[in-house]
Amino acid sequence: MNPSTLLRSLGLHELNTGCTTGTQWINTSGAVHTVYSPVDGSVLARVQMGSVQDYEKLIPVVQAGFEAWRQWPAPKRGEVVRQIGEALRTHKEALGTLVTLEMGKILQEGLGEVQEMIDICDYATGLSRQLFGLTMHSERFSHRMYEQWHPLGITGIISAFNFPVAVWSWNAMIAAVCGNASLWKPSEKTPLTALACQKIIEPVLQRNQVPEGVFALLLGKADVGSAMAQDKRVPLVSATGSTRMGRAVGKAVGERLGRSLLELGGNNAIIISEHANLELALRAVVFGAVGTCGQRCTSTRRLIIHEKIYDAFVSRLKKAYQQLPIGNPLHSGTLVGPLIDKDAVQSFLKAQQLLIQEGGTLLTGGEVLQGTGFENGCYVQPVLAEAKNEMSIVQEETFAPILYLLKYSGSIDQAIAMQNAVPQGLSSSLFTTRLDESETFLAHWGSDCGIANINIGTSGAEIGGAFGGEKDTGGGRESGSDSWKAYMRRQTNTINFSRDLPLAQGIVFNLE
Repeated sequence: MNPSTLLRSLGLHELNTGCTTGTQWINTSGAVHTVYSPVDGSVLARVQMGSVQDYEKLIPVVQAGFEAWRQWPAPKRGEVVRQIGEALRTHKEALGTLVTLEMGKILQEGLGEVQEMIDICDYATGLSRQLFGLTMHSERFSHRMYEQWHPLGITGIISAFNFPVAVWSWNAMIAAVCGNASLWKPSEKTPLTALACQKIIEPVLQRNQVPEGVFALLLGKADVGSAMAQDKRVPLVSATGSTRMGRAVGKAVGERLGRSLLELGGNNAIIISEHANLELALRAVVFGAVGTCGQRCTSTRRLIIHEKIYDAFVSRLKKAYQQLPIGNPLHSGTLVGPLIDKDAVQSFLKAQQLLIQEGGTLLTGGEVLQGTGFENGCYVQPVLAEAKNEMSIVQEETFAPILYLLKYSGSIDQAIAMQNAVPQGLSSSLFTTRLDESETFLAHWGSDCGIANINIGTSGAEIGGAFGGEKDTGGGRESGSDSWKAYMRRQTNTINFSRDLPLAQGIVFNLE
């Protein structure tokens, strides 16, 4: 399917605005933005961006949508989300292909991202009947106490290019069943997939007469995101991106005492114990490090290998890297597609220069690929590099396929200390067949990351578990478990069904 046919199949061929309240598309006043494909550098489309002025016009509609939507019973809201999941099933192949065309991840990953959206819709549908509160016993006679959860209001969603649609669904679908409206500002690098999602769900919203504003979208640059972060009418801002961006959002939201849900950078490590199943570890390392061309927040950045197996494992890893199928992500058999754009390529090259300046060694890879199939200049050869954990470049997150090889010689405690000795704390993994090592890694004195895995890699999280990390990763949790509570406010209720007015703690306060 050629790009123009694909865009037509998703209803984008006549779309000339980047703002919708759900079913009503609104003209915007921002600049025209050209969208290029990292696959071949071709122009996919030109889209009309929004402005802060457009944001100000949209927010009252979203607020009104919330005030109507919160009146709907939660299972009725869940039924709408269920139908959204069905619509995504129908358009899975087309949307997954567009993800690949616009972002550059291989088609299997593009389809997998849409499947993740479908899965979260299923999850949220069930959740709509499980927004449980608690009851507790009062210390006062003839009193009853319980707590319940209410929707917050507008959820502002700022998403990143690397998962251009899945992260929106994590937030928007759970926010919706909780009774919130959402306003989505997608990455300006991947606006077409966002517009496609809105077109896909539009018939569902029309059919169910969902209030306008419950699922709203505004394309925009950083100033729109900044306006959202500072807006008291948006009680929760969920932002995915760099730590630098997250600090700015967190500061702005915090100054107005709002809530922020931050999913920021990762510097994820896999520890390879001397007791590891090396074949299992090899497959996990390669996918974790080069999947999505190293542009996942959970991508494997550091490999901490016991010295007894270091040479043998690195030898096998180099061989695997030298055989990686790199090329057009739409082609069957390709495992590594392009970086998102030429700025990302420059970051990839700069990181290598800094590594060498600090005394590191490139073992393989590092080239920008040229020639037939690589004309756009965004395809690179993934890097294996020997380094030290304390190097400044190793302490940073480079959003590119660079894997730093580190060596440890002592116990698992030494390896865990090395893993934890970075500012970020998203995902972590240990490969071992020893129970004592795995339990130490998972103990409260072990991995300090939000995700800790045994005998699987750092990427590929399932929607049933809460996703997020600690330290410079921001502390947010999305998707499964009890992450729904981030989108709601807790209220404690006490009911007195006696004829007296006893006070807590036995306090006596008589007016007589």
